[in-house]
Amino acid sequence: MRILLFTGKGGVGKSTIASGTAALAASTGRRTLVLSTDAAHSLADAFGTPVGAEPTEVAPSLFVQQVDAQLRFQQSWAEIQGYLLSVLDVAGVDPVAAEELTVLPGAEEVLALLELRQQVLSGRWDTIVVDCAPTAETLRLLALPEALGWYMQRVFPAERRIIKALKPVLTRTMGVPMPGDSVFDAVERLHAELAEVQALLSGPQASVRLVLTPEQVVVAEARRSHTTLSLFGYRVDGVVANRVFPAEGADDWRAGWVVAQDAVLAEVEESFAGLPVWRSVYRSGEPVGVEALRDVAAAVYAEGPDPWAPPVGEGPFRVERAADDAGAVLVLDLPGAQRSDVDLARHADELVVTVGSYRRLLALPAGLARLRVAGARVQDGALRVRFVEQPEPAPTPTGGAR
Repeated sequence: MRILLFTGKGGVGKSTIASGTAALAASTGRRTLVLSTDAAHSLADAFGTPVGAEPTEVAPSLFVQQVDAQLRFQQSWAEIQGYLLSVLDVAGVDPVAAEELTVLPGAEEVLALLELRQQVLSGRWDTIVVDCAPTAETLRLLALPEALGWYMQRVFPAERRIIKALKPVLTRTMGVPMPGDSVFDAVERLHAELAEVQALLSGPQASVRLVLTPEQVVVAEARRSHTTLSLFGYRVDGVVANRVFPAEGADDWRAGWVVAQDAVLAEVEESFAGLPVWRSVYRSGEPVGVEALRDVAAAVYAEGPDPWAPPVGEGPFRVERAADDAGAVLVLDLPGAQRSDVDLARHADELVVTVGSYRRLLALPAGLARLRVAGARVQDGALRVRFVEQPEPAPTPTGGAR
């Protein structure tokens, strides 16, 4: 099964490209689902047909789904919310305000990811296309499972033991209800599901496609997104440059745009060297409906590599043998990053990698955890950290006979 995620700066046409890609996949006989993690659902508008909370068939082999956030919320968050409401009630918070305070930030996007997991596990699909939220929201969303994992591994077990031991005392003295096992179980279940989503989306059958328009600001954001997605282990397999003015038959006004866009597109080719850069021409009318969307994607993918092929390579994170066979080198692809952008620290069995405003706590494989860091550098778009054996402790001197 193939999973394709589309993201980009708001307004670049990612929903159109994602929908068109799904329509084209279905036309080749692949059983295809397209769903959205964007709270501002626009798939129904793109296909020009009502879409339900369950996969809705809009063409042979093509299904569209706009996730019912309320239903998924009740399934995954209701138990935790119920406990939080009881705490706020004791604190005297207005019930309406309490309801708002207990809604998980970014809930719709998170719950859409959980729905994606369900659809993958169903085994019904050959291709799943995900129309993601604009770039910043997508990056925060894709970083969430690992951040929650850190809390679950290091803080949650101790917190659960402490509360269980002190629950009778705290409830009597503070008057605040303490969470029971069902609440902890719900948190653990949510974490396990999100961890499974991360494994699926960073696996060899999944990849991200960046959609951009030939504008300097948009391209700069796409470059940063490529770096950050790689930081968190997600594969970018291509770029779609949308709304490109065709050179043929251009009048003076459009000819000026063609020249300006050509300069930016040359920068795109350079910035994303090694990745296919597909182009979608500017159209006079907005493509709406299965046929129009399919035609857009057919033109986009007419040249270049197979758009359904899984990404090649080992992914952004790998371990290599050192050139001198002494130790090993951890390699983390950070395309576009400069040395000044990257900060590195080691904490016990983790590497703390910071790129701009994003930070990842990278758990070291067992083979590296016992080694020490001998050096690090950013070279050719990758962070390379060298590990060597710990030095043998100096022998303790022993006193001689006097």
